[in-house]
Amino acid sequence: MSSQKAAPKKEVLVSERTKQENHLILFNDDVNTFDFVIDSLVEVCEHERQQAEQCSIIVHYKGKCEVKKGEFTKLKPMQEALSERGLTASIE
Repeated sequence: MSSQKAAPKKEVLVSERTKQENHLILFNDDVNTFDFVIDSLVEVCEHERQQAEQCSIIVHYKGKCEVKKGEFTKLKPMQEALSERGLTASIE
């Protein structure tokens, strides 16, 4: 019998390809009312009313707010719908 030891097994880490997460950003303006922005976030982004209110306050005081995360293909129609309503939004 040989006195050789078996080499210890090495754990191989396999990195899964993660989906790039995109962010739908809403920007402040001096035209639209809080109620209009809130209603738009509820209708377009499917926010709960309280979440939409919080986002509108952040947009007002900070100048912008991330209102949704996800895949680009899901966010693009939302960005377009917000833009059609006269809101300024982008995907980053």
